[in-house]
Amino acid sequence: MKYIDPHIHMVSRLTDDYERMAHAGCVAMSEPAFWAGFDRGSVDGFRDYFRQLTEVEPKRAARYAIRHFCWLCINAKEAENVALSREVIAMIPEFLEKPNVLGIGEIGLNKNTPNEATVFCEHLELAASRDELILIHTPHLEDKYKGTRMILDMLKNEPRIKPERVLVDHAEEHTIKHILDGGYWCGMTLYPITKCTPQRSADMIEKYGAERVCVNSAGDWGPSQPMAVPQFILEMKLRGHDEKLIEKIVYHNPLAFFEQCCRFRL
Repeated sequence: MKYIDPHIHMVSRLTDDYERMAHAGCVAMSEPAFWAGFDRGSVDGFRDYFRQLTEVEPKRAARYAIRHFCWLCINAKEAENVALSREVIAMIPEFLEKPNVLGIGEIGLNKNTPNEATVFCEHLELAASRDELILIHTPHLEDKYKGTRMILDMLKNEPRIKPERVLVDHAEEHTIKHILDGGYWCGMTLYPITKCTPQRSADMIEKYGAERVCVNSAGDWGPSQPMAVPQFILEMKLRGHDEKLIEKIVYHNPLAFFEQCCRFRL
């Protein structure tokens, strides 16, 4: 079954992972801008990173017939440095017309601090002013519920942003309903430790349905599994779900969200 992985950090993955994903049916992926495993010290470090996302990774993916798309931002883990964040946000428009850029992301919160909220809102301003799609990171573990509610409140305070043009990621059992009720797209990240398993994601889909829902692997620096979407597909098949429903979740839903970006071509 062909699928799209809408959130995976391929800069942290081996080329072997591209090959394995291609064999499993991956035809496209999107890579949100994120942490490099350490805090970067200058805007030029981010400029080089954005070049990697817009020039290098698309070529690596193309060797395995996978389309690579990306998102741009300074992530929440580095947003405590507001001065650097503002330099990066001011630099982002240099890259927004690159053909594989889908929008602004993954912006959000990490520890739910005032500085993170300030930088989040300034990213929203950039996205709203250019009518860009938005991909949002919700915090991990004990900070998730509070952070998700803070994020949804800040989104509501920006009337130019349309909910259908926002994907709120890393949803879990205690946040998915709030995201869907707000009219946003919802992402579930299949992580072996800090987020969801394929089984938990299947449970949530059985409870809340498949509209505006995507699943992804994230494939981060820590313990992660780039084959998580195929694992989810198998879990759904084992539960007896129709292949059309599964394909809707893993292919047609991310496709529908991405197609709102004028630069998206599959």
